[in-house]
This record gives sequence, C-alpha cells and structure tokens, in this order.
Amino acid sequence: MGGKCFVDTDILVYAHDRSAGVKHLRAQMLLEQLWTSGWGVLSAQVLEELCIQLCHNAGKPLPVEEVCLMVRDYSTWDVVTPTPALVLKALEAERRLEVPFWDALILETAKRAGRVHSLFREFGKDATLWGDSDSEPARGSIAP
Repeated sequence: MGGKCFVDTDILVYAHDRSAGVKHLRAQMLLEQLWTSGWGVLSAQVLEELCIQLCHNAGKPLPVEEVCLMVRDYSTWDVVTPTPALVLKALEAERRLEVPFWDALILETAKRAGRVHSLFREFGKDATLWGDSDSEPARGSIAP
C-alpha cells in the first residue's frame, strides 16, 4: 500500500472489535500501517458512524469516554467534510449505482479526498470504488 488511503467505518470498527477474529487482526495491521505512514484519510461521516457503532450497536458497547479518545486520535488524520455540492453528487450516485444514500455519500467523499486508495468492506453489487484518479475507477472492494 502506498499513498493516501480513505478508510470506511467498517474497517475502523473491525480494528476495535476483538470478537471479529481475522478481520480484527487484518484491520489492526492496516491501521498500524496508516498511523506509521501518516496516510490515513477519513470523512466526518465515518467518524459519526464509528461513534454509533462502538457506543450503541456493538455487542459490548464501549464507554463514551473511550470513543471520544478514538475520535480525537482519528481527527489527526486528513478528514474530509461533505459540502452541499458533494451531497448533490451523492444523490446522483445513489440513483446511478443503486446504493443507499449514505454509501453513495461515502463514495463521493472518498473521491473528493483526491488521489487516494479507498478501503471499504462492501458497497453493493455495482459500486465503483475510486482508486488513484477519477478517470480510472476500480471495481470491487477490499475487505479486511
């Protein structure tokens, strides 16, 4: 892996969920590489989803104080914030790719982050994951 890397919520959740087995280990290794290299990229939406998953939806929810520390730490990465124009692009992508709006917004936010590799667990049957440039989309997903 080389260059900036946009990370989806699922990978962050796996990294903190010891019950996720192999996915936990692989996600932890990936995040260690991103911390060391300084190449991690997130969106505000990813941080919001991480809070919900770890505080409310986890089999064993984490204390809010612990999640606050995680958010502070991840906030040192490049964080992309959606704009109204990005929301409009997500609405178009939702229709075109036939994926839920929130997934389309993540895809468009990753695209906006620039020349990055995108790491997602899954995005539906025909989602396009944008790799090194907008002109060369990569099909499929990268699972931890």
